[in-house]
Formats: sequence, C-alpha cells, structure tokens
Amino acid sequence: MYKRLELHNHTTESDSSITPRELVEFMSDNKVDAFAITDHNTISGHVKIKEYLREAKLPISCIYGMEYTTYYGHILCFNLKEYLPWEDINLHKPELLFSALKGKGALVGIAHPFSYGHPFARGCRFDMTIHDYSSFDFIEIFNNPEPLHEVNERGLLWWEELVLKGYPLAFTSGMDLHGKWDMSNRFATFIEGTEGGNIEEELAAAIHNRRTWISKGPLLISDTDSSHGGITFSILATGKPGYIHSEADSCLLALRTKKGTLTREISCKVPLKIAFREIEEETVIIPKLYRNSTDIENLVAVAPVIYLK
Repeated sequence: MYKRLELHNHTTESDSSITPRELVEFMSDNKVDAFAITDHNTISGHVKIKEYLREAKLPISCIYGMEYTTYYGHILCFNLKEYLPWEDINLHKPELLFSALKGKGALVGIAHPFSYGHPFARGCRFDMTIHDYSSFDFIEIFNNPEPLHEVNERGLLWWEELVLKGYPLAFTSGMDLHGKWDMSNRFATFIEGTEGGNIEEELAAAIHNRRTWISKGPLLISDTDSSHGGITFSILATGKPGYIHSEADSCLLALRTKKGTLTREISCKVPLKIAFREIEEETVIIPKLYRNSTDIENLVAVAPVIYLK
C-alpha cells in the first residue's frame, strides 16, 4: 500500500496556533496515514503526542522530528530521538551537524532551501556551504505555503540538477503547518508501506532507497522491464482529499534526463510504455506528471528517480 505523509508541522510547543493534541486530531480528520511533528528547535511536543496517541487509539502514526532553525538555514529531521545542540553551527561546515544527527539515527534534510532570507526572514534561506552532498538524506522540494516560482520551483530544479550529477538524494514535500490550514490540492509525500507497519522504519527505507513520491493526488508508477524493452508508466489514484481532476484534462508524462526532457501524453486509465530506444544511453531519469501543460503551475506529481544500467 501507499501511505500519505505530512512531514512538516508545528505546534504551540514552538510557534504554531495548534496544540500537539489538535495536530493529531487535525491530521486524523484529513485522513493522513502518518504525520511528523517538526517544531522549531524543540522536541518537547514528542511526549505529549505519544501520550495522546496511546489514549485516543487513532489509526494514525507520528514521525518524531524537529526543524533545526539556525542562523543560516533550516534543517528538517525525522526519527530524531534526542535533541542535539546546534548553536555552534558552522556556516562553511554544515556536515558536522549532519553527521552528528545521522550518527543518532536521524534522517536529515534541507527545508525550503530557497526561502526568503535576510532582511525578510533571517535564517530561512539555506545559506550554508555544502561540500559533501552525500552527508544528508533529502531535500524538501515543495514547501506548500512558499511562493511557487521564487522558492519551490528553484528547490525542485536544484534537486534535479544534483540527482543528474549522481548525488543520492531523496525528496519530500511539506505543509509547514502553523495552524489548521487547508491541505486540499497541495503536495503530500507518499511512501510504500504495509498496514500496521512501523512508520519510522518505512520512512527510513523510503528515504535511503530514494523511493518517495510527492503528489497532489495521483501517483506516477513505473515498472522497468528489460525483457520487454522499456519502462511502463501508469497513474494510480490515491483518493487523497481535495485533488480536482477533470476527464477533459490531458495528462502529460515528462522524463527529464541529462540530455533534456522527453514528453508524452498519458492516459489515467491506460499504461504508457516508453521503449529503451527513446531514452538510449540515459542512466538517470526523473519522471513527473503534469496536467494540460508542463508549466510548473500544472505539476501534479514527482515520482522516484529511475536508474538504468
């Protein structure tokens, strides 16, 4: 099964208007399979959510994390078991903190890397100099409330460029909730899992194996079959609330490679096969799904990177 995750959320333990209990109830009401608590520079909400989940017995899981809110950028962490100090963060060596966090078993990523910084929101833009792109795990390529072109499109393109250069980075999206905001027709993160499965282990496997999806609704699924000489793409409806699709809309498959982008029309009902000869000598393919045109405004989903050879 595919699980819908909301991976960037705050409570009154930092600067949100909703309590940890209200966050759990809000996510449950929105039919989320699992959500993360990522308050700014505190894990004080972890115990409160654990206690409430034990009491309420809701069919929802929590991923315990934090958003390191530093002077030079925000670092998103999942599966964080203990608070590690960050105040001596090094602008030119963020790998020191990345390494310490990963040493404790946390998943480490960069949140909204192109967010506005000084003088509007000091510290929100990621200004640190990265020397080792294997030192962290993922990039938040869509932070839903942020401006589309100035922030999110730049984040998507940066991640794509790094992947095409060979860096093993997963991607996520987030609502960055600070209140009971409308989550319809927004990007959510999806991963593969099992009913009743351990969400922390499933998320870690998805991040480490670079098997995450982001989507406003449907998922773009690929199946590489060398015996049939190509890759088959299909569109899977997830039933995510709030996604609007009209039968009159055309769906477009876009495959970005080092040489450029191959675009084909794809049906929501009939799988599409791309022959290997159409992507000859390509080793890294980034699949995306659009509606009507390949303008960023019409992006519907980003699928896991396909590695060939």
